[in-house]
Amino acid sequence: MMESAHEQIFMPSRRGFLSLAGLAGVSALAPMPVWAKATQGYPTVRAKIDALIAAKKAAGIVTAIGKGVKPAEFMATGTLAVGSNAAVNKDSLFRVYSMTKPVTGMAAMILIGEGKMRLDQPIADFIPEFAEMRVATNPDTAMDSVPAKTQITVRHLLTHTSGLGYTITTKGPLLQAYLDNGLAPAVASRMPLPITPPSAPVPDLKTFAERAAKLPLMAEPGTKWIYSMSLDILGRVIEVASGMDFGTFLQTRLFDPLKMNSSYFQVPQSEVGRFATNFAIVGGALIPIDPGENSIYLDKPAFPFGGAGLVSSARDYDRFLAMLLGGGSLDGVRVMPRNMVTLGTSNLLPVGTDTKGSFIDGHHFGAGGRVGTGAVEGAFGWSGAAGTVGFIHTKRKIRATGMIQYMPPTALEFHDNFPKWVMADAGK
Repeated sequence: MMESAHEQIFMPSRRGFLSLAGLAGVSALAPMPVWAKATQGYPTVRAKIDALIAAKKAAGIVTAIGKGVKPAEFMATGTLAVGSNAAVNKDSLFRVYSMTKPVTGMAAMILIGEGKMRLDQPIADFIPEFAEMRVATNPDTAMDSVPAKTQITVRHLLTHTSGLGYTITTKGPLLQAYLDNGLAPAVASRMPLPITPPSAPVPDLKTFAERAAKLPLMAEPGTKWIYSMSLDILGRVIEVASGMDFGTFLQTRLFDPLKMNSSYFQVPQSEVGRFATNFAIVGGALIPIDPGENSIYLDKPAFPFGGAGLVSSARDYDRFLAMLLGGGSLDGVRVMPRNMVTLGTSNLLPVGTDTKGSFIDGHHFGAGGRVGTGAVEGAFGWSGAAGTVGFIHTKRKIRATGMIQYMPPTALEFHDNFPKWVMADAGK
């Protein structure tokens, strides 16, 4: 069925991404939090987020919506945690999880624009261990494999067509091999959760990539869209191509020029007071699984996870999106060439890629984000496992960020419907 103009702009929904049936207990919700009212515009968004807080379905929500590169309108409702007196605002910190992927994707586009890597360049040029990959003949049940016919390229990593898997999309012995080798996408909590099964520690991004190269692929590169660790591996490619630590590259080439002063892979102790708690929704109850004051994100990660590792604010992520709508420039500072933004937000899928039954079925994919087709042509963005959403619409010149913290993302309407609310308010 063709989507209408106000249908889902993009929806990487992780159905079944997090099963929390085994968590015991429930938590009573706190009294109604303090609300910060917007001064103008976007009445649908305003009403919907107010209603979610009024129904005590979430602790706090912050949205940022802007036109072109003009200043965003921020709406903030609720508090950092259930029972907290600290109201959320545009600088509150949220786990954006897979909204890290478009950031990593655009970092790669910067290097492509500088000629330090090519879109269709084999990643074995940067990580030799990927030179002779094998493909599992039946990845769900066995490790038997045959030699790959195609080299994994930068394009494949950008678009999840590398044949690599993920601990949330892989099954059987290959999944166990990922866990044994520490190839988990991130850590969500100090608590044992189904989303983060026990995994061997990995010392650094170099080791992560080299271990991944030793295991068979789930599909021949360039043939199938499989949600994967590709953007994490791309972080290592960026390190080698730039001669700079991946986290340092993001800081110096994106975060500092864009004045994204609240984007971290490790939240400083000094910023704990503005860090939201992440919740699991079980039977309608909000159960804290990663309290802001004792978050796993206060610890130094094994390495910067390019696929799911960032904590950011509505203000910061809005600046990243504004830069994209500005053709690579914001506030007079050029971060990347306009043609690289255009390329990165366009369809980069290899010809003939099978997307049936995937998160992007019926749509395209660019540099770490879904590219809309048909009625939503011009949209580019992605979302996060804790309900956050971020997108731009290049034809309508609209950008929007929605910050909220709950798992699984499909437990509330926010994750799937926030883009619809924004576009309904944006009009024709």
